[in-house]
Amino acid sequence: MKIAIDAMGGDHAPKEIIHGVEKAIEQYKQLHITLIGNEVEIKKYVTNSERIDIIHTEEVIEATDEPVRAVRRKKNASMVLMAKEVSEGRADACISAGNTGALMAAGLFVVGRVEGIERPALAPTLPTIDGQGFLMLDVGANVDAKSTHLLQYAIMGSIYAEKVRNISSPRVGLLNVGTEEKKGNDLAKQTFQLLTDANINFIGNVEARDLLNGVADVVVTDGFTGNIALKTIEGTALSLFSMLKSELTSSFKSKVAASVLKPQLKGLKAKMDYSEYGGAGLFGLKAPVIKAHGSSDATGIFSAIKQAMNMVEHDVTKTIKTAIEEVYTTDSI
Repeated sequence: MKIAIDAMGGDHAPKEIIHGVEKAIEQYKQLHITLIGNEVEIKKYVTNSERIDIIHTEEVIEATDEPVRAVRRKKNASMVLMAKEVSEGRADACISAGNTGALMAAGLFVVGRVEGIERPALAPTLPTIDGQGFLMLDVGANVDAKSTHLLQYAIMGSIYAEKVRNISSPRVGLLNVGTEEKKGNDLAKQTFQLLTDANINFIGNVEARDLLNGVADVVVTDGFTGNIALKTIEGTALSLFSMLKSELTSSFKSKVAASVLKPQLKGLKAKMDYSEYGGAGLFGLKAPVIKAHGSSDATGIFSAIKQAMNMVEHDVTKTIKTAIEEVYTTDSI
Protein backbone atom coordinates (compact mmCIF):
# COMPACT_ATOMS: atom_id res chain seq x y z
CA MET A 1 0.00 0.00 0.00
CA LYS A 2 1.29 3.43 -0.96
CA ILE A 3 0.47 6.67 0.87
CA ALA A 4 1.62 10.16 -0.11
CA ILE A 5 2.22 12.66 2.70
CA ASP A 6 2.73 16.41 2.67
CA ALA A 7 5.90 16.59 4.79
CA MET A 8 5.77 20.39 5.11
CA GLY A 9 2.19 20.82 6.36
CA GLY A 10 1.41 21.51 10.01
CA ASP A 11 2.89 23.28 13.01
CA HIS A 12 5.58 20.66 13.66
CA ALA A 13 6.61 19.76 10.13
CA PRO A 14 8.68 18.04 9.02
CA LYS A 15 10.04 16.62 12.30
CA GLU A 16 6.86 15.14 13.77
CA ILE A 17 5.67 14.05 10.32
CA ILE A 18 8.82 11.98 9.86
CA HIS A 19 8.66 10.47 13.34
CA GLY A 20 5.06 9.40 12.75
CA VAL A 21 5.93 7.97 9.32
CA GLU A 22 8.86 5.93 10.67
CA LYS A 23 6.67 4.51 13.43
CA ALA A 24 4.11 3.42 10.82
CA ILE A 25 6.75 1.98 8.48
CA GLU A 26 8.16 -0.08 11.34
CA GLN A 27 4.77 -1.48 12.31
CA TYR A 28 3.23 -2.07 8.85
CA LYS A 29 5.52 -4.00 6.54
CA GLN A 30 3.16 -3.62 3.56
CA LEU A 31 3.31 0.17 3.79
CA HIS A 32 5.27 2.42 1.41
CA ILE A 33 5.38 6.18 2.04
CA THR A 34 6.16 9.01 -0.36
CA LEU A 35 7.09 12.24 1.41
CA ILE A 36 6.73 15.47 -0.53
CA GLY A 37 8.68 18.51 0.59
CA ASN A 38 12.13 20.03 1.05
CA GLU A 39 14.48 17.06 0.81
CA VAL A 40 17.24 18.73 2.83
CA GLU A 41 14.85 19.44 5.73
CA ILE A 42 13.26 16.00 5.54
CA LYS A 43 16.57 14.14 5.62
CA LYS A 44 17.52 15.89 8.87
CA TYR A 45 14.99 13.67 10.65
CA VAL A 46 14.91 10.46 8.60
CA THR A 47 16.74 7.68 10.45
CA ASN A 48 15.46 4.79 8.35
CA SER A 49 14.76 5.33 4.65
CA GLU A 50 13.40 1.81 4.09
CA ARG A 51 10.17 2.05 2.06
CA ILE A 52 10.29 5.86 2.19
CA ASP A 53 10.66 7.92 -0.98
CA ILE A 54 11.08 11.68 -1.18
CA ILE A 55 9.82 14.04 -3.86
CA HIS A 56 11.69 17.31 -3.52
CA THR A 57 9.97 20.68 -3.71
CA GLU A 58 10.63 23.99 -2.00
CA GLU A 59 7.16 25.38 -2.62
CA VAL A 60 4.70 25.29 0.27
CA ILE A 61 1.12 26.43 0.78
CA GLU A 62 1.11 28.57 3.91
CA ALA A 63 -1.67 28.75 6.51
CA THR A 64 -2.29 32.37 5.47
CA ASP A 65 -2.67 31.59 1.74
CA GLU A 66 -6.07 31.89 0.07
CA PRO A 67 -6.88 28.18 -0.50
CA VAL A 68 -8.20 28.01 -4.07
CA ARG A 69 -5.75 30.60 -5.43
CA ALA A 70 -2.82 28.85 -3.74
CA VAL A 71 -3.70 25.45 -5.21
CA ARG A 72 -4.08 26.92 -8.69
CA ARG A 73 -0.95 29.06 -8.60
CA LYS A 74 1.44 26.95 -6.55
CA LYS A 75 1.53 23.95 -8.87
CA ASN A 76 4.68 22.57 -7.22
CA ALA A 77 3.56 23.03 -3.62
CA SER A 78 4.04 19.95 -1.45
CA MET A 79 0.28 19.59 -0.89
CA VAL A 80 -0.55 19.83 -4.61
CA LEU A 81 2.13 17.32 -5.60
CA MET A 82 0.86 15.02 -2.85
CA ALA A 83 -2.66 15.08 -4.30
CA LYS A 84 -1.20 14.53 -7.77
CA GLU A 85 0.44 11.29 -6.59
CA VAL A 86 -3.06 10.01 -5.80
CA SER A 87 -4.79 11.33 -8.91
CA GLU A 88 -2.15 9.79 -11.19
CA GLY A 89 -2.32 6.41 -9.46
CA ARG A 90 1.07 6.36 -7.74
CA ALA A 91 -0.48 6.47 -4.26
CA ASP A 92 -3.65 4.97 -2.77
CA ALA A 93 -4.28 7.79 -0.29
CA CYS A 94 -2.80 11.05 0.95
CA ILE A 95 -2.39 12.96 4.22
CA SER A 96 -1.65 16.57 5.10
CA ALA A 97 -1.65 18.60 8.32
CA GLY A 98 -1.52 21.84 6.33
CA ASN A 99 -4.04 24.49 5.28
CA THR A 100 -7.51 22.87 5.53
CA GLY A 101 -9.09 24.98 2.80
CA ALA A 102 -6.22 24.31 0.44
CA LEU A 103 -6.44 20.57 1.09
CA MET A 104 -10.14 20.73 0.32
CA ALA A 105 -9.38 22.56 -2.94
CA ALA A 106 -6.61 20.10 -3.84
CA GLY A 107 -8.99 17.23 -3.13
CA LEU A 108 -11.67 18.69 -5.40
CA PHE A 109 -9.48 19.95 -8.25
CA VAL A 110 -6.72 17.33 -8.27
CA VAL A 111 -8.13 14.12 -6.73
CA GLY A 112 -11.74 14.75 -7.82
CA ARG A 113 -15.20 13.96 -6.42
CA VAL A 114 -17.01 10.65 -6.49
CA GLU A 115 -19.69 10.87 -9.18
CA GLY A 116 -23.02 11.71 -7.56
CA ILE A 117 -21.56 13.38 -4.48
CA GLU A 118 -22.68 16.99 -4.48
CA ARG A 119 -20.35 18.26 -1.72
CA PRO A 120 -17.51 16.46 0.07
CA ALA A 121 -17.57 16.55 3.88
CA LEU A 122 -14.80 16.98 6.44
CA ALA A 123 -15.29 14.28 9.05
CA PRO A 124 -13.19 13.80 12.20
CA THR A 125 -13.75 11.11 14.82
CA LEU A 126 -14.20 12.82 18.18
CA PRO A 127 -13.77 11.30 21.66
CA THR A 128 -16.59 10.22 23.96
CA ILE A 129 -16.68 9.45 27.67
CA ASP A 130 -16.86 5.70 27.03
CA GLY A 131 -13.81 5.86 24.74
CA GLN A 132 -15.70 4.70 21.63
CA GLY A 133 -15.76 8.06 19.84
CA PHE A 134 -18.18 9.33 17.19
CA LEU A 135 -17.88 10.60 13.63
CA MET A 136 -19.07 14.14 12.93
CA LEU A 137 -19.64 15.50 9.45
CA ASP A 138 -19.44 18.12 8.12
CA VAL A 139 -17.13 20.30 10.27
CA GLY A 140 -16.24 22.96 7.75
CA ALA A 141 -15.91 21.78 4.17
CA ASN A 142 -19.30 23.16 3.13
CA VAL A 143 -20.83 25.90 5.31
CA ASP A 144 -23.91 26.42 3.10
CA ALA A 145 -25.43 22.95 2.96
CA LYS A 146 -28.67 21.61 1.52
CA SER A 147 -30.72 18.76 2.95
CA THR A 148 -29.55 16.49 0.11
CA HIS A 149 -25.94 17.17 1.12
CA LEU A 150 -26.68 16.13 4.69
CA LEU A 151 -28.35 12.96 3.45
CA GLN A 152 -25.17 12.09 1.55
CA TYR A 153 -23.09 12.88 4.66
CA ALA A 154 -25.23 10.45 6.65
CA ILE A 155 -24.76 7.69 4.08
CA MET A 156 -20.99 8.24 3.83
CA GLY A 157 -20.60 8.46 7.60
CA SER A 158 -22.61 5.30 8.15
CA ILE A 159 -20.48 3.40 5.64
CA TYR A 160 -17.25 4.60 7.27
CA ALA A 161 -18.45 3.74 10.78
CA GLU A 162 -19.42 0.24 9.67
CA LYS A 163 -16.49 -0.60 7.39
CA VAL A 164 -13.58 1.14 9.17
CA ARG A 165 -14.73 1.47 12.78
CA ASN A 166 -16.43 -1.95 12.75
CA ILE A 167 -19.71 -0.69 14.20
CA SER A 168 -22.66 -2.85 13.26
CA SER A 169 -25.67 -0.78 12.18
CA PRO A 170 -24.15 2.56 13.31
CA ARG A 171 -26.57 5.02 14.94
CA VAL A 172 -26.91 8.20 12.87
CA GLY A 173 -28.11 11.38 14.58
CA LEU A 174 -28.95 14.82 13.21
CA LEU A 175 -27.48 17.66 15.30
CA ASN A 176 -30.32 19.96 16.29
CA VAL A 177 -31.53 22.35 19.02
CA GLY A 178 -33.85 19.70 20.45
CA THR A 179 -34.67 16.02 20.06
CA GLU A 180 -38.28 16.49 18.92
CA GLU A 181 -39.01 15.75 15.26
CA LYS A 182 -40.37 19.24 14.46
CA LYS A 183 -37.45 21.12 16.07
CA GLY A 184 -34.95 23.26 14.18
CA ASN A 185 -34.78 25.42 11.09
CA ASP A 186 -35.99 24.49 7.60
CA LEU A 187 -32.73 22.68 6.80
CA ALA A 188 -33.02 20.48 9.88
CA LYS A 189 -36.70 19.68 9.26
CA GLN A 190 -36.13 18.79 5.59
CA THR A 191 -33.08 16.69 6.46
CA PHE A 192 -34.97 14.85 9.21
CA GLN A 193 -37.49 13.58 6.70
CA LEU A 194 -34.81 12.52 4.19
CA LEU A 195 -32.87 10.64 6.87
CA THR A 196 -36.04 8.96 8.11
CA ASP A 197 -36.66 7.56 4.63
CA ALA A 198 -33.02 6.59 3.98
CA ASN A 199 -31.60 3.09 4.33
CA ILE A 200 -29.58 3.91 7.47
CA ASN A 201 -30.07 3.49 11.23
CA PHE A 202 -31.35 7.03 11.83
CA ILE A 203 -32.13 7.61 15.52
CA GLY A 204 -33.47 11.16 15.17
CA ASN A 205 -32.30 14.54 16.41
CA VAL A 206 -29.46 14.79 18.94
CA GLU A 207 -28.36 17.75 21.03
CA ALA A 208 -24.82 19.10 21.36
CA ARG A 209 -24.74 18.51 25.12
CA ASP A 210 -25.11 14.75 24.54
CA LEU A 211 -22.39 14.32 21.91
CA LEU A 212 -19.60 13.31 24.30
CA ASN A 213 -21.93 10.86 26.03
CA GLY A 214 -21.93 8.75 22.87
CA VAL A 215 -25.54 9.44 21.91
CA ALA A 216 -24.76 8.48 18.28
CA ASP A 217 -21.99 6.84 16.26
CA VAL A 218 -22.40 9.33 13.39
CA VAL A 219 -23.57 12.92 13.84
CA VAL A 220 -24.63 14.90 10.77
CA THR A 221 -24.80 18.68 10.42
CA ASP A 222 -23.88 21.52 8.08
CA GLY A 223 -20.27 22.71 7.98
CA PHE A 224 -20.98 26.02 9.73
CA THR A 225 -22.66 24.44 12.75
CA GLY A 226 -20.26 21.50 12.76
CA ASN A 227 -17.18 23.69 12.84
CA ILE A 228 -18.55 25.70 15.77
CA ALA A 229 -19.38 22.50 17.64
CA LEU A 230 -15.92 21.07 16.94
CA LYS A 231 -14.08 24.21 18.09
CA THR A 232 -16.29 24.40 21.20
CA ILE A 233 -15.44 20.81 22.15
CA GLU A 234 -11.71 21.39 21.56
CA GLY A 235 -11.69 24.69 23.42
CA THR A 236 -13.63 23.30 26.39
CA ALA A 237 -11.28 20.32 26.71
CA LEU A 238 -8.18 22.53 26.58
CA SER A 239 -9.63 25.00 29.09
CA LEU A 240 -10.70 22.22 31.45
CA PHE A 241 -7.24 20.63 31.50
CA SER A 242 -5.65 24.06 31.94
CA MET A 243 -7.86 24.85 34.95
CA LEU A 244 -7.26 21.40 36.40
CA LYS A 245 -3.49 21.84 36.07
CA SER A 246 -3.67 25.25 37.70
CA GLU A 247 -5.64 23.92 40.67
CA LEU A 248 -3.42 20.87 41.13
CA THR A 249 -0.25 22.98 41.26
CA SER A 250 -1.62 25.80 43.42
CA SER A 251 -0.28 24.49 46.75
CA PHE A 252 1.98 21.85 48.26
CA LYS A 253 -1.02 19.79 49.35
CA SER A 254 -2.58 19.84 45.86
CA LYS A 255 0.78 18.92 44.30
CA VAL A 256 0.98 15.84 46.53
CA ALA A 257 -2.56 14.90 45.50
CA ALA A 258 -1.66 15.46 41.85
CA SER A 259 1.31 13.09 42.10
CA VAL A 260 -0.99 10.37 43.46
CA LEU A 261 -3.54 10.96 40.71
CA LYS A 262 -0.99 11.31 37.91
CA PRO A 263 -1.66 7.90 36.24
CA GLN A 264 -5.43 8.51 36.27
CA LEU A 265 -5.03 12.03 34.90
CA LYS A 266 -2.81 10.75 32.10
CA GLY A 267 -5.41 8.12 31.26
CA LEU A 268 -8.15 10.75 31.18
CA LYS A 269 -6.11 12.99 28.89
CA ALA A 270 -5.36 10.08 26.55
CA LYS A 271 -9.07 9.15 26.40
CA MET A 272 -9.97 12.66 25.31
CA ASP A 273 -7.04 13.08 22.90
CA TYR A 274 -8.28 13.52 19.31
CA SER A 275 -4.86 12.44 17.93
CA GLU A 276 -5.61 8.85 18.94
CA TYR A 277 -8.44 8.81 16.38
CA GLY A 278 -6.37 9.98 13.40
CA GLY A 279 -7.40 12.90 11.21
CA ALA A 280 -10.52 14.18 9.53
CA GLY A 281 -11.36 12.35 6.33
CA LEU A 282 -12.54 14.31 3.31
CA PHE A 283 -15.44 12.04 2.40
CA GLY A 284 -16.80 12.03 -1.13
CA LEU A 285 -13.52 12.18 -3.04
CA LYS A 286 -12.21 9.53 -5.47
CA ALA A 287 -9.53 8.40 -3.00
CA PRO A 288 -8.94 8.74 0.75
CA VAL A 289 -7.71 12.22 1.64
CA ILE A 290 -6.97 12.75 5.34
CA LYS A 291 -6.61 16.12 7.06
CA ALA A 292 -4.40 15.66 10.12
CA HIS A 293 -4.71 18.28 12.85
CA GLY A 294 -2.42 21.26 12.32
CA SER A 295 -0.73 20.64 15.67
CA SER A 296 -0.31 16.90 15.11
CA ASP A 297 2.65 15.23 16.75
CA ALA A 298 4.11 11.86 15.72
CA THR A 299 1.19 10.03 17.38
CA GLY A 300 -1.35 12.07 15.43
CA ILE A 301 0.43 11.40 12.12
CA PHE A 302 0.72 7.69 12.90
CA SER A 303 -3.01 7.54 13.67
CA ALA A 304 -3.81 9.40 10.44
CA ILE A 305 -1.73 6.87 8.47
CA LYS A 306 -3.56 4.00 10.17
CA GLN A 307 -6.89 5.66 9.30
CA ALA A 308 -5.88 6.07 5.65
CA MET A 309 -4.77 2.43 5.48
CA ASN A 310 -8.11 1.26 6.89
CA MET A 311 -10.01 3.30 4.32
CA VAL A 312 -7.96 1.80 1.49
CA GLU A 313 -8.17 -1.76 2.81
CA HIS A 314 -11.95 -1.57 3.19
CA ASP A 315 -12.36 0.21 -0.15
CA VAL A 316 -14.51 2.89 1.46
CA THR A 317 -14.48 5.09 -1.64
CA LYS A 318 -15.96 2.37 -3.85
CA THR A 319 -18.54 1.47 -1.22
CA ILE A 320 -19.64 5.11 -0.95
CA LYS A 321 -19.86 5.35 -4.74
CA THR A 322 -22.05 2.23 -4.92
CA ALA A 323 -24.30 3.41 -2.10
CA ILE A 324 -24.82 6.84 -3.67
CA GLU A 325 -25.62 5.26 -7.05
CA GLU A 326 -28.27 3.10 -5.36
CA VAL A 327 -29.81 6.15 -3.69
CA TYR A 328 -30.09 7.96 -7.01
CA THR A 329 -31.46 4.85 -8.73
CA THR A 330 -34.27 4.54 -6.19
CA ASP A 331 -35.01 8.28 -6.43
CA SER A 332 -34.52 8.76 -2.69
CA ILE A 333 -32.95 12.17 -3.25
